[in-house]
Amino acid sequence: MPGLGNSLSVRRLLTFATGLVECLCFAGAVFGWASLVFILKTDGYFSSQCVNTTYFNATQVLDCSGQDEQFSLVFTIASFMNNFLTLPNGFLFDMFGTTVARLFGIFLYTTGTLMVAFSTAASSNLLFPAVSLLAAGGILFLITNMQVGNLFGSRRSTIITLYNGAFDSSSALFLVIKLLHEAGVSLRSSFLFLSACSVIHLLRTFFLLPRKHIPYPVPDDFTYGITCGKSETLSLEQTTTNGNEQAATEEMPLNKDVTVKQEKSFRECLMSRFFVLQLLWLSIMQLRHYLFIGTLNPMLQRLTAGEPSLVSQYINAFAITQLCGVLCAPWNGLIMDRHKGKPRAPGESEQEADLRASVLSLFLTALQCLLFSVCASIPYLPLQYLTFVLQVLNRSFLYGGNAAFISLAFPSCHFGKLYGLVMALSAVISILQYPCFALVNGPLEGNPLYVNIGLTVLSLLAFIHPLSVFLHCRRLASQRASSTSS
Repeated sequence: MPGLGNSLSVRRLLTFATGLVECLCFAGAVFGWASLVFILKTDGYFSSQCVNTTYFNATQVLDCSGQDEQFSLVFTIASFMNNFLTLPNGFLFDMFGTTVARLFGIFLYTTGTLMVAFSTAASSNLLFPAVSLLAAGGILFLITNMQVGNLFGSRRSTIITLYNGAFDSSSALFLVIKLLHEAGVSLRSSFLFLSACSVIHLLRTFFLLPRKHIPYPVPDDFTYGITCGKSETLSLEQTTTNGNEQAATEEMPLNKDVTVKQEKSFRECLMSRFFVLQLLWLSIMQLRHYLFIGTLNPMLQRLTAGEPSLVSQYINAFAITQLCGVLCAPWNGLIMDRHKGKPRAPGESEQEADLRASVLSLFLTALQCLLFSVCASIPYLPLQYLTFVLQVLNRSFLYGGNAAFISLAFPSCHFGKLYGLVMALSAVISILQYPCFALVNGPLEGNPLYVNIGLTVLSLLAFIHPLSVFLHCRRLASQRASSTSS
Protein backbone atom coordinates (compact mmCIF):
# COMPACT_ATOMS: atom_id res chain seq x y z
CA MET A 1 0.00 0.00 0.00
CA PRO A 2 1.78 3.17 -1.24
CA GLY A 3 -0.10 5.44 1.19
CA LEU A 4 0.94 3.39 4.22
CA GLY A 5 4.53 3.18 2.94
CA ASN A 6 4.74 6.94 2.53
CA SER A 7 3.27 7.47 5.98
CA LEU A 8 5.85 5.13 7.54
CA SER A 9 8.68 6.88 5.67
CA VAL A 10 7.55 10.30 6.89
CA ARG A 11 7.23 9.01 10.46
CA ARG A 12 10.70 7.48 10.37
CA LEU A 13 12.23 10.67 8.98
CA LEU A 14 10.44 12.69 11.68
CA THR A 15 11.72 10.28 14.32
CA PHE A 16 15.28 10.66 13.01
CA ALA A 17 15.12 14.46 12.68
CA THR A 18 13.54 15.09 16.09
CA GLY A 19 15.97 12.65 17.71
CA LEU A 20 18.89 14.54 16.18
CA VAL A 21 17.49 17.85 17.49
CA GLU A 22 16.96 16.31 20.94
CA CYS A 23 20.55 15.04 21.12
CA LEU A 24 21.93 18.26 19.62
CA CYS A 25 20.04 20.69 21.86
CA PHE A 26 19.64 18.89 25.19
CA ALA A 27 21.34 15.54 25.82
CA GLY A 28 24.99 16.43 26.45
CA ALA A 29 24.55 20.02 27.67
CA VAL A 30 26.53 19.32 30.84
CA PHE A 31 29.77 19.18 28.81
CA GLY A 32 29.41 22.89 28.04
CA TRP A 33 30.26 23.40 31.71
CA ALA A 34 32.93 26.07 31.03
CA SER A 35 30.30 28.43 29.57
CA LEU A 36 27.94 27.89 32.51
CA VAL A 37 30.74 28.43 35.04
CA PHE A 38 31.35 31.87 33.52
CA ILE A 39 27.70 32.80 34.27
CA LEU A 40 27.76 31.23 37.74
CA LYS A 41 30.88 33.19 38.68
CA THR A 42 29.25 36.40 37.46
CA ASP A 43 26.17 35.63 39.59
CA GLY A 44 28.32 34.98 42.67
CA TYR A 45 27.96 31.19 43.08
CA PHE A 46 30.47 29.81 45.62
CA SER A 47 31.86 33.36 46.03
CA SER A 48 32.23 32.70 49.77
CA GLN A 49 35.19 30.49 48.82
CA CYS A 50 37.14 33.54 47.57
CA VAL A 51 39.54 34.98 50.15
CA ASN A 52 41.93 37.92 50.31
CA THR A 53 45.54 36.76 50.15
CA THR A 54 48.50 38.90 51.15
CA TYR A 55 51.73 38.36 49.22
CA PHE A 56 55.29 38.98 50.49
CA ASN A 57 55.28 42.51 49.02
CA ALA A 58 52.19 43.38 51.12
CA THR A 59 49.85 43.44 48.11
CA GLN A 60 46.44 41.89 48.57
CA VAL A 61 44.68 39.90 45.84
CA LEU A 62 41.42 37.99 45.78
CA ASP A 63 42.21 34.27 45.68
CA CYS A 64 39.30 32.29 44.17
CA SER A 65 41.02 28.91 43.89
CA GLY A 66 38.52 27.53 46.44
CA GLN A 67 35.65 28.66 44.20
CA ASP A 68 37.29 26.98 41.18
CA GLU A 69 37.70 23.81 43.22
CA GLN A 70 33.99 23.72 44.03
CA PHE A 71 33.04 24.16 40.38
CA SER A 72 35.50 21.41 39.43
CA LEU A 73 33.94 19.11 42.02
CA VAL A 74 30.43 19.77 40.64
CA PHE A 75 31.61 18.78 37.16
CA THR A 76 33.57 15.76 38.44
CA ILE A 77 30.48 14.34 40.14
CA ALA A 78 28.22 15.11 37.16
CA SER A 79 30.58 13.55 34.60
CA PHE A 80 30.92 10.50 36.86
CA MET A 81 27.14 10.15 37.08
CA ASN A 82 26.83 10.60 33.31
CA ASN A 83 28.97 7.51 32.71
CA PHE A 84 28.37 5.38 35.78
CA LEU A 85 24.59 5.50 35.42
CA THR A 86 24.85 4.22 31.83
CA LEU A 87 24.89 0.69 33.29
CA PRO A 88 21.62 0.85 35.31
CA ASN A 89 20.03 3.04 32.62
CA GLY A 90 20.93 0.41 30.02
CA PHE A 91 19.31 -2.31 32.12
CA LEU A 92 16.24 -0.08 32.61
CA PHE A 93 15.96 0.40 28.85
CA ASP A 94 16.45 -3.33 28.11
CA MET A 95 13.95 -4.51 30.72
CA PHE A 96 11.17 -1.92 30.54
CA GLY A 97 11.49 -0.43 27.06
CA THR A 98 11.67 3.01 25.53
CA THR A 99 8.67 4.70 27.13
CA VAL A 100 9.57 3.89 30.75
CA ALA A 101 13.25 4.77 30.23
CA ARG A 102 12.42 8.08 28.56
CA LEU A 103 9.83 9.08 31.16
CA PHE A 104 12.44 8.49 33.85
CA GLY A 105 15.03 10.46 31.84
CA ILE A 106 12.63 13.37 31.28
CA PHE A 107 11.85 13.43 35.02
CA LEU A 108 15.57 13.59 35.90
CA TYR A 109 16.34 16.25 33.27
CA THR A 110 13.38 18.46 34.18
CA THR A 111 14.15 18.21 37.89
CA GLY A 112 17.75 19.24 37.17
CA THR A 113 16.74 22.27 35.08
CA LEU A 114 14.25 23.40 37.74
CA MET A 115 16.85 23.09 40.49
CA VAL A 116 19.31 25.27 38.53
CA ALA A 117 16.52 27.74 37.73
CA PHE A 118 15.60 28.24 41.38
CA SER A 119 19.13 28.12 42.79
CA THR A 120 20.87 31.29 43.94
CA ALA A 121 24.34 32.25 45.09
CA ALA A 122 23.15 31.55 48.64
CA SER A 123 22.11 28.02 47.65
CA SER A 124 25.11 27.20 45.47
CA ASN A 125 25.22 23.63 46.77
CA LEU A 126 22.05 22.90 44.76
CA LEU A 127 24.34 22.71 41.73
CA PHE A 128 25.71 19.35 42.91
CA PRO A 129 22.45 17.37 42.50
CA ALA A 130 21.13 19.61 39.71
CA VAL A 131 23.99 19.17 37.25
CA SER A 132 24.20 15.43 38.04
CA LEU A 133 20.49 15.07 37.22
CA LEU A 134 21.02 16.90 33.93
CA ALA A 135 23.82 14.48 33.06
CA ALA A 136 21.83 11.36 34.02
CA GLY A 137 18.71 12.49 32.13
CA GLY A 138 20.77 13.45 29.08
CA ILE A 139 22.45 10.05 28.76
CA LEU A 140 19.01 8.39 28.77
CA PHE A 141 18.00 10.61 25.83
CA LEU A 142 21.05 9.31 23.95
CA ILE A 143 20.52 5.64 24.88
CA THR A 144 16.88 5.64 23.74
CA ASN A 145 17.68 7.52 20.52
CA MET A 146 20.53 5.29 19.29
CA GLN A 147 18.01 2.55 18.38
CA VAL A 148 16.58 4.89 15.71
CA GLY A 149 19.53 3.79 13.54
CA ASN A 150 17.78 0.39 13.24
CA LEU A 151 15.08 2.03 11.10
CA PHE A 152 17.55 2.88 8.34
CA GLY A 153 19.27 -0.46 7.63
CA SER A 154 22.56 0.10 5.82
CA ARG A 155 22.90 3.61 7.29
CA ARG A 156 22.56 2.31 10.82
CA SER A 157 26.18 2.95 11.91
CA THR A 158 26.23 6.40 10.36
CA ILE A 159 23.11 7.46 12.26
CA ILE A 160 24.39 6.04 15.56
CA THR A 161 27.68 7.95 15.22
CA LEU A 162 25.75 11.05 14.10
CA TYR A 163 23.66 10.93 17.29
CA ASN A 164 26.83 10.54 19.37
CA GLY A 165 28.28 13.56 17.60
CA ALA A 166 25.10 15.54 18.23
CA PHE A 167 25.37 14.57 21.91
CA ASP A 168 28.89 16.08 21.97
CA SER A 169 27.75 19.22 20.13
CA SER A 170 24.91 19.84 22.57
CA SER A 171 27.50 21.24 24.98
CA ALA A 172 27.06 24.46 22.95
CA LEU A 173 23.66 24.89 24.65
CA PHE A 174 25.36 26.55 27.62
CA LEU A 175 27.12 28.93 25.20
CA VAL A 176 23.70 30.06 23.97
CA ILE A 177 22.61 30.56 27.59
CA LYS A 178 25.84 32.51 28.27
CA LEU A 179 25.22 34.82 25.29
CA LEU A 180 21.61 35.33 26.36
CA HIS A 181 22.82 36.10 29.89
CA GLU A 182 25.17 38.77 28.50
CA ALA A 183 22.19 40.18 26.56
CA GLY A 184 20.16 40.50 29.77
CA VAL A 185 18.26 37.19 29.94
CA SER A 186 18.52 35.75 33.44
CA LEU A 187 19.81 32.26 34.17
CA ARG A 188 16.45 31.44 35.76
CA SER A 189 14.50 32.33 32.60
CA SER A 190 16.76 30.21 30.40
CA PHE A 191 16.46 27.13 32.60
CA LEU A 192 12.70 27.55 33.03
CA PHE A 193 12.47 27.50 29.22
CA LEU A 194 14.49 24.25 29.17
CA SER A 195 12.07 22.81 31.74
CA ALA A 196 9.10 23.77 29.54
CA CYS A 197 10.73 21.93 26.60
CA SER A 198 10.04 18.69 28.46
CA VAL A 199 6.56 18.84 26.88
CA ILE A 200 8.26 18.30 23.49
CA HIS A 201 10.21 15.32 24.87
CA LEU A 202 6.95 13.82 26.17
CA LEU A 203 5.13 14.26 22.85
CA ARG A 204 8.02 12.65 21.02
CA THR A 205 8.07 9.74 23.49
CA PHE A 206 4.43 8.87 22.85
CA PHE A 207 4.02 9.71 19.15
CA LEU A 208 7.42 9.13 17.50
CA LEU A 209 8.97 6.25 19.44
CA PRO A 210 7.90 2.66 20.21
CA ARG A 211 6.70 1.56 23.63
CA LYS A 212 9.36 -1.16 23.81
CA HIS A 213 12.21 -1.30 21.27
CA ILE A 214 12.94 -0.91 17.56
CA PRO A 215 14.00 -4.38 16.32
CA TYR A 216 16.92 -5.04 13.99
CA PRO A 217 16.46 -5.93 11.22
CA VAL A 218 13.17 -4.02 11.07
CA PRO A 219 10.17 -5.93 9.64
CA ASP A 220 8.77 -4.35 6.46
CA ASP A 221 5.46 -3.26 8.01
CA PHE A 222 6.80 -2.31 11.43
CA THR A 223 4.98 0.71 12.86
CA TYR A 224 5.14 2.47 16.19
CA GLY A 225 3.70 5.35 18.18
CA ILE A 226 0.75 5.73 20.51
CA THR A 227 -1.82 5.54 17.71
CA CYS A 228 -0.26 2.47 16.10
CA GLY A 229 -0.16 -0.07 18.91
CA LYS A 230 -2.50 -2.51 17.17
CA SER A 231 -0.86 -2.04 13.84
CA GLU A 232 2.58 -2.72 15.30
CA THR A 233 1.38 -6.03 16.75
CA LEU A 234 -0.25 -7.05 13.49
CA SER A 235 2.82 -6.23 11.44
CA LEU A 236 5.03 -8.31 13.70
CA GLU A 237 2.60 -11.23 13.47
CA GLN A 238 2.47 -10.89 9.69
CA THR A 239 6.24 -10.96 9.52
CA THR A 240 6.34 -14.13 11.62
CA THR A 241 3.79 -15.98 9.48
CA ASN A 242 4.61 -14.47 6.12
CA GLY A 243 6.45 -17.38 4.49
CA ASN A 244 9.81 -18.99 4.59
CA GLU A 245 11.37 -16.93 1.81
CA GLN A 246 11.33 -13.63 3.74
CA ALA A 247 12.45 -15.36 6.94
CA ALA A 248 15.34 -16.90 5.07
CA THR A 249 16.51 -13.59 3.57
CA GLU A 250 16.20 -11.60 6.80
CA GLU A 251 17.06 -14.10 9.52
CA MET A 252 19.52 -16.66 8.17
CA PRO A 253 22.56 -14.40 7.85
CA LEU A 254 21.87 -12.87 11.26
CA ASN A 255 21.32 -16.20 13.00
CA LYS A 256 24.38 -17.66 11.36
CA ASP A 257 26.51 -14.82 12.69
CA VAL A 258 24.94 -14.93 16.15
CA THR A 259 25.61 -18.66 16.43
CA VAL A 260 29.32 -17.98 16.07
CA LYS A 261 29.35 -15.01 18.43
CA GLN A 262 27.24 -16.59 21.18
CA GLU A 263 29.95 -19.13 21.88
CA LYS A 264 31.37 -16.51 24.25
CA SER A 265 29.60 -16.04 27.55
CA PHE A 266 29.28 -12.66 29.24
CA ARG A 267 31.98 -13.70 31.72
CA GLU A 268 34.34 -14.67 28.90
CA CYS A 269 33.76 -11.30 27.22
CA LEU A 270 34.40 -9.53 30.50
CA MET A 271 37.72 -11.34 31.06
CA SER A 272 38.89 -10.99 27.47
CA ARG A 273 41.93 -8.95 26.45
CA PHE A 274 39.79 -6.85 24.09
CA PHE A 275 37.45 -5.72 26.88
CA VAL A 276 40.28 -4.84 29.28
CA LEU A 277 42.19 -2.89 26.62
CA GLN A 278 39.02 -1.16 25.42
CA LEU A 279 38.40 -0.04 29.00
CA LEU A 280 41.99 1.23 29.29
CA TRP A 281 41.75 2.98 25.88
CA LEU A 282 38.49 4.76 26.80
CA SER A 283 39.39 5.59 30.40
CA ILE A 284 42.73 7.28 29.66
CA MET A 285 41.33 9.54 26.96
CA GLN A 286 38.14 10.27 28.85
CA LEU A 287 40.10 11.32 31.95
CA ARG A 288 42.14 13.69 29.77
CA HIS A 289 39.00 15.26 28.32
CA TYR A 290 37.17 15.58 31.63
CA LEU A 291 40.14 17.24 33.33
CA PHE A 292 40.50 19.66 30.40
CA ILE A 293 36.80 20.65 30.44
CA GLY A 294 36.64 20.87 34.23
CA THR A 295 39.73 23.09 34.48
CA LEU A 296 39.29 25.16 31.30
CA ASN A 297 38.00 28.24 33.08
CA PRO A 298 40.85 28.55 35.64
CA MET A 299 43.38 27.69 32.92
CA LEU A 300 42.14 30.57 30.76
CA GLN A 301 42.09 32.84 33.81
CA ARG A 302 45.80 32.10 34.30
CA LEU A 303 46.81 32.45 30.63
CA THR A 304 44.90 35.75 30.20
CA ALA A 305 46.03 37.17 33.56
CA GLY A 306 42.37 37.31 34.60
CA GLU A 307 41.17 39.55 31.73
CA PRO A 308 37.36 38.87 31.66
CA SER A 309 36.83 39.83 28.01
CA LEU A 310 39.62 37.52 26.83
CA VAL A 311 38.37 34.65 29.00
CA SER A 312 34.88 35.14 27.58
CA GLN A 313 36.26 35.21 24.02
CA TYR A 314 38.10 31.91 24.41
CA ILE A 315 35.20 30.21 26.20
CA ASN A 316 32.92 31.26 23.33
CA ALA A 317 35.44 29.86 20.83
CA PHE A 318 35.58 26.57 22.75
CA ALA A 319 31.79 26.27 22.85
CA ILE A 320 31.45 27.08 19.14
CA THR A 321 33.94 24.35 18.21
CA GLN A 322 31.81 21.87 20.16
CA LEU A 323 29.11 22.35 17.54
CA CYS A 324 31.41 20.63 15.04
CA GLY A 325 31.12 17.33 16.94
CA VAL A 326 28.02 16.42 14.94
CA LEU A 327 30.05 16.89 11.72
CA CYS A 328 33.15 14.99 12.91
CA ALA A 329 31.53 11.87 14.40
CA PRO A 330 30.30 10.28 11.11
CA TRP A 331 33.88 10.33 9.76
CA ASN A 332 34.74 7.62 12.24
CA GLY A 333 31.78 5.56 11.11
CA LEU A 334 32.94 5.87 7.50
CA ILE A 335 36.44 4.72 8.49
CA MET A 336 35.05 1.66 10.28
CA ASP A 337 32.63 0.84 7.44
CA ARG A 338 35.06 1.44 4.57
CA HIS A 339 35.38 -2.31 3.88
CA LYS A 340 31.63 -2.92 3.58
CA GLY A 341 30.59 -4.17 0.19
CA LYS A 342 34.12 -5.21 -0.75
CA PRO A 343 35.06 -8.89 -1.18
CA ARG A 344 36.70 -10.44 1.87
CA ALA A 345 39.81 -12.58 1.81
CA PRO A 346 39.15 -16.33 1.41
CA GLY A 347 38.10 -17.77 4.77
CA GLU A 348 37.89 -14.36 6.47
CA SER A 349 34.81 -13.91 8.69
CA GLU A 350 32.76 -10.73 8.78
CA GLN A 351 33.79 -10.11 12.39
CA GLU A 352 37.48 -10.44 11.48
CA ALA A 353 37.03 -7.96 8.61
CA ASP A 354 35.29 -5.55 11.00
CA LEU A 355 38.09 -5.87 13.55
CA ARG A 356 40.72 -5.28 10.88
CA ALA A 357 38.90 -2.11 9.76
CA SER A 358 38.65 -0.88 13.37
CA VAL A 359 42.45 -0.77 13.83
CA LEU A 360 42.79 2.51 11.91
CA SER A 361 39.93 4.09 13.87
CA LEU A 362 41.42 3.06 17.23
CA PHE A 363 44.88 4.29 16.22
CA LEU A 364 43.66 7.66 14.88
CA THR A 365 41.63 8.27 18.04
CA ALA A 366 44.67 7.63 20.25
CA LEU A 367 46.84 9.84 18.01
CA GLN A 368 44.31 12.68 18.18
CA CYS A 369 44.30 12.44 21.98
CA LEU A 370 48.10 12.61 22.11
CA LEU A 371 48.19 15.72 19.90
CA PHE A 372 45.36 17.32 21.86
CA SER A 373 47.13 16.64 25.16
CA VAL A 374 50.44 18.07 23.87
CA CYS A 375 48.72 21.29 22.72
CA ALA A 376 46.80 21.59 26.01
CA SER A 377 50.07 21.27 27.92
CA ILE A 378 51.75 24.23 26.18
CA PRO A 379 50.92 27.45 28.09
CA TYR A 380 50.55 29.61 24.98
CA LEU A 381 47.14 31.29 24.67
CA PRO A 382 46.65 31.46 20.85
CA LEU A 383 47.54 27.74 20.59
CA GLN A 384 44.38 26.92 22.54
CA TYR A 385 42.31 27.47 19.41
CA LEU A 386 44.03 24.41 17.90
CA THR A 387 43.56 22.60 21.21
CA PHE A 388 39.80 23.21 21.01
CA VAL A 389 39.64 21.80 17.46
CA LEU A 390 41.63 18.69 18.38
CA GLN A 391 39.55 18.21 21.53
CA VAL A 392 36.19 18.16 19.74
CA LEU A 393 37.56 15.95 16.93
CA ASN A 394 38.99 13.44 19.40
CA ARG A 395 35.91 13.43 21.62
CA SER A 396 33.57 12.80 18.70
CA PHE A 397 35.76 9.87 17.56
CA LEU A 398 36.12 8.49 21.09
CA TYR A 399 32.52 7.75 22.04
CA GLY A 400 31.21 6.68 18.64
CA GLY A 401 34.26 4.43 18.21
CA ASN A 402 33.75 2.94 21.66
CA ALA A 403 30.16 1.89 20.91
CA ALA A 404 31.07 0.64 17.43
CA PHE A 405 34.01 -1.49 18.63
CA ILE A 406 31.96 -3.15 21.39
CA SER A 407 29.21 -3.96 18.88
CA LEU A 408 31.59 -5.70 16.47
CA ALA A 409 34.03 -7.36 18.89
CA PHE A 410 31.46 -9.04 21.16
CA PRO A 411 28.16 -10.92 20.73
CA SER A 412 25.21 -8.60 20.18
CA CYS A 413 23.30 -10.23 23.06
CA HIS A 414 25.87 -8.75 25.48
CA PHE A 415 26.14 -5.28 23.90
CA GLY A 416 23.97 -3.39 26.41
CA LYS A 417 25.64 -4.92 29.44
CA LEU A 418 29.19 -4.51 28.10
CA TYR A 419 28.60 -0.96 26.88
CA GLY A 420 27.08 0.05 30.20
CA LEU A 421 29.82 -1.69 32.16
CA VAL A 422 32.71 -0.14 30.24
CA MET A 423 31.16 3.32 30.66
CA ALA A 424 30.54 2.72 34.38
CA LEU A 425 34.08 1.48 35.06
CA SER A 426 35.60 4.34 33.07
CA ALA A 427 33.51 6.71 35.19
CA VAL A 428 35.20 5.38 38.34
CA ILE A 429 38.60 6.12 36.79
CA SER A 430 37.44 9.60 35.73
CA ILE A 431 37.11 10.55 39.42
CA LEU A 432 40.91 10.93 39.36
CA GLN A 433 40.33 14.32 37.71
CA TYR A 434 39.46 15.84 41.10
CA PRO A 435 42.69 14.86 42.93
CA CYS A 436 44.57 16.07 39.82
CA PHE A 437 42.83 19.43 40.13
CA ALA A 438 43.54 19.53 43.87
CA LEU A 439 47.21 18.79 43.14
CA VAL A 440 47.37 21.71 40.70
CA ASN A 441 45.66 24.09 43.12
CA GLY A 442 47.71 22.93 46.11
CA PRO A 443 51.35 21.84 45.81
CA LEU A 444 51.73 23.05 42.21
CA GLU A 445 50.34 26.53 43.08
CA GLY A 446 47.99 26.75 40.10
CA ASN A 447 50.48 25.60 37.45
CA PRO A 448 49.10 22.48 35.68
CA LEU A 449 52.21 21.86 33.53
CA TYR A 450 53.45 18.75 35.37
CA VAL A 451 49.97 17.21 35.54
CA ASN A 452 49.50 17.87 31.81
CA ILE A 453 52.86 16.26 31.02
CA GLY A 454 51.94 13.24 33.16
CA LEU A 455 48.59 12.82 31.35
CA THR A 456 50.32 13.19 27.97
CA VAL A 457 52.70 10.35 28.85
CA LEU A 458 49.76 8.33 30.18
CA SER A 459 47.89 8.81 26.88
CA LEU A 460 50.62 6.78 25.13
CA LEU A 461 49.09 3.68 26.76
CA ALA A 462 46.04 4.11 24.51
CA PHE A 463 48.15 2.89 21.56
CA ILE A 464 48.35 -0.59 23.12
CA HIS A 465 44.74 -1.34 22.10
CA PRO A 466 45.02 -0.77 18.30
CA LEU A 467 48.36 -2.62 18.33
CA SER A 468 46.75 -5.59 20.09
CA VAL A 469 43.84 -5.73 17.61
CA PHE A 470 46.28 -5.46 14.68
CA LEU A 471 48.40 -8.35 15.98
CA HIS A 472 45.25 -10.42 16.59
CA CYS A 473 44.08 -9.90 12.99
CA ARG A 474 47.54 -10.64 11.61
CA ARG A 475 47.68 -13.88 13.62
CA LEU A 476 44.30 -14.95 12.24
CA ALA A 477 45.44 -14.12 8.69
CA SER A 478 48.63 -16.19 9.10
CA GLN A 479 46.59 -19.12 10.47
CA ARG A 480 44.33 -18.94 7.39
CA ALA A 481 47.33 -18.81 5.09
CA SER A 482 49.00 -21.82 6.74
CA SER A 483 45.77 -23.86 6.68
CA THR A 484 45.26 -23.02 2.98
CA SER A 485 48.80 -24.01 2.04
CA SER A 486 48.55 -27.29 3.92
